[in-house]
Amino acid sequence: MPSYAIGDRQPSVDPSAFVHPDAVIIGDVTIGPESSVWPTAVLRGDHGRIVVGSQTSIQDGTVIHCTSTADTVIGDRCVIGHNAHLEGCTVNDDSLIGSGSVVLHRAVVGPTSLVGAGAVVGNDRVVPPHARALGVPATITPDVVEDGAFDEMVAVYVRNVHWYAADLRRLD
Repeated sequence: MPSYAIGDRQPSVDPSAFVHPDAVIIGDVTIGPESSVWPTAVLRGDHGRIVVGSQTSIQDGTVIHCTSTADTVIGDRCVIGHNAHLEGCTVNDDSLIGSGSVVLHRAVVGPTSLVGAGAVVGNDRVVPPHARALGVPATITPDVVEDGAFDEMVAVYVRNVHWYAADLRRLD
């Protein structure tokens, strides 16, 4: 995995996490236990910090950045879908951020919430707990996501952490 320090900012990856060799981690980035970062994802903590909790999956092609005034914090047991863009936002525990979605500065996604594929949650927006955010700009529907809604997806990626750490090998 390409891992870079910038100035005095450097990544901290829990030994039980899996970061694919084609992902890029730069600067003040913390990745928690049994979390995963998949191919071509970029986590760039240059102007602020990025924190990824435990058992969270950052899928292929995702870009996570921060600003000098807004860190990006992602909780435990989250699924961040393919090609998502998160910048200067907070995603609370047990949430799913759909493929191709965008969550921007100071936005907060509450626990056990869903940001649908392709949705845009703009600056300063709040997706309350158990809500769904769909569309551009996102329309929020409260109280529709049940506890445990994403547990199986989280479990699949936690199993993949251990499988890939044990069995992934480059052939060229």
